[in-house]
Amino acid sequence: MTPIPYLFFHDTCEEAFTFYGKVFGTTPQFMRVKGSPMEEHLPPSAVNGIMHAHLVVGDGALNGSDDLSDTPGPAMAGCNVMIALPDEDRARACFDALSEGGEVRMPFAPQFWSPGFGAFTDRFGIRWMIDTAADPA
Repeated sequence: MTPIPYLFFHDTCEEAFTFYGKVFGTTPQFMRVKGSPMEEHLPPSAVNGIMHAHLVVGDGALNGSDDLSDTPGPAMAGCNVMIALPDEDRARACFDALSEGGEVRMPFAPQFWSPGFGAFTDRFGIRWMIDTAADPA
């Protein structure tokens, strides 16, 4: 079994997953509300939304959706997407790309457990922790 984070967005799922795909070098898959059997069961405001998105990231994946309700819920705050990349250069590059336009909570820097780790909230409101899988020097 592999847990897969499921992220919710306020009308930015497609933009976010397209961006994440560029950062991680993979192509997202989208299921849209429009044209699906769900179209007639959801509010008219949801017709252009993403019902389900899937993105392979290394050996794992991210799933997501636009919040399709009439009254969207609050932004996610109690969870972080944590990714450990194989080397410091790749981890720093992902940190820099994903955190651009967001809010850095912990700058990417060496830690006692890692040659590079950082935490931030991206411009879509998703909280991330980027780590380096390699042993510290």
